[in-house]
Amino acid sequence: MEKGFLDRVEDNAAVGVWSEKTQREKGDSLAEGYESELWDFTRINVTQNDLRELKEIWNSWNDEIKQLFYCNYGDLPYLLDIKVDKYLFRALAQFWNPAYSCFTFGGVDLVPTVEEYMALLNCPKIQADRAYSRPVNVPPFLKKLMSVTGMSEQWVAARIKQKGDSKCIPWGNLRDLILAHPDLKKRVDVFALSIYGLVVFPKALGHVDEAVSDLFDRLDKGTTPKVEKVSYRVFTRGYSPLRELVATSRRDDISKEKWITILQNLQVENVEWRAPWLIPGEILYRCGNFDWVPLTGIWGASGYTPLLVLRQYRSRQFIPATQGLAQCEFSYKYDGYKKKVREISDAWNQTRRMKGFTAGPMITPEYEGWWGKRVNDNIPKSDQGSTQPIEEYLREPHLS
Repeated sequence: MEKGFLDRVEDNAAVGVWSEKTQREKGDSLAEGYESELWDFTRINVTQNDLRELKEIWNSWNDEIKQLFYCNYGDLPYLLDIKVDKYLFRALAQFWNPAYSCFTFGGVDLVPTVEEYMALLNCPKIQADRAYSRPVNVPPFLKKLMSVTGMSEQWVAARIKQKGDSKCIPWGNLRDLILAHPDLKKRVDVFALSIYGLVVFPKALGHVDEAVSDLFDRLDKGTTPKVEKVSYRVFTRGYSPLRELVATSRRDDISKEKWITILQNLQVENVEWRAPWLIPGEILYRCGNFDWVPLTGIWGASGYTPLLVLRQYRSRQFIPATQGLAQCEFSYKYDGYKKKVREISDAWNQTRRMKGFTAGPMITPEYEGWWGKRVNDNIPKSDQGSTQPIEEYLREPHLS
C-alpha cells in the first residue's frame, strides 16, 4: 500500500451527521440567484458510428479469441448490440443538472455511479477503488498508439489525422490492423480500443480520439492505491448485466415529448431504486479534502455526490454536502489544469466509504426542505405536459 494512503469505512449514521452539518456550515454549491444556462447552448447530436464492421469482426472470431477478449476487457462487446433510444437520449439531456452533476427529474435525482460502471463493464482491468486519473504529463499520441498497436513509429505517424482541436486515427486503419496483425493479443487490444473510441467515447465519426488512447493506456496502470477490499458484488461470478440488457425487449416508439412528460412527473414514491445486479457493501462518498468525489475524465474533470442518490444504494437519504461542487468542473484545455489534476490525484489517496444498508424512511423532512431550494430550469415551459400514467407509455404493446 502506498505511503500516505488513508482508507476509512464509516458508519451510515455518522456520515449523515457529518454531511448535514457540513452543508449547514459551508452552505450549498449554488450561489444565490443561480440560473442554469444549459438549455441555451445544448444541442444534442445522436448520430452514431456505423458498427457493422466491428460486429462482423467479432462474429468471425472463434471462442478462443473471444475468451481472450473477455479475460482482458470484460463485457465491452455487448455494447455493440445495445440500441440507443435517440428520443430518450434527447429528453434525458434536458434533465441534466450541471450545478449538481446529476439528472434531476422533478423530486428525483439520478447519478450513474462508479460502482455501477464497474459492474456493468465487468472488466478485470478495472479494480475496486481505482478510478481513471489523467497523468499530469501525458505521453504523445504517437507513443501511446505504438504501444497499443505494436506498430512502428513510421506506420503510426502516417495514419494520425487532425480533427478539429484534437488528433485521432481513422477506424479504417484500426480495422485493417485487427484483420491482419500477426499478434493475436494485439488484435484484441486494438479491437478494445476501437470499442472505447467508437462506442463509449465517440467524438469525430469514424475516428478514435487521442484522449481515448490515454484512458486505454491507463487501464493497466494503478492510478490510485489498490485496496484489498471489494465494495460491491454481483449475484454470480458469470452474471453479466450488459448481456441481460441486450436480451431484454424494450419499446423504441416513445416520442421525446412523452419521455419528457414521464420524467418530469416522476415522484420519489413512483421510483423503486434498485439494480438487481449490484449489491453494494460499502459506498465511496468522499475523497481527501473534497466533501464529495472528484473525477477526472478523458476530456476534463467533474465531481459527483454519491450522498445525493443514496436511494440508488437502497440506503436512507439525507442531506448531501455540496459546497464547491458547481465550481469543480474544468477542461484540460484551460491554463493551470495540471495543478488541479494533482489535487484530485492526491485526494484519491484518501478515500472514505460508508457502510451501505437499508434503514428508516427513504427521505427525511430536512431533505425535503433542502430540496425546495434546488434549481434545474432546463425544461422549456412548452414541453411541460400534464401528468399521465407512466405505465401507459412503458407498457409493452402485447400486454393488456
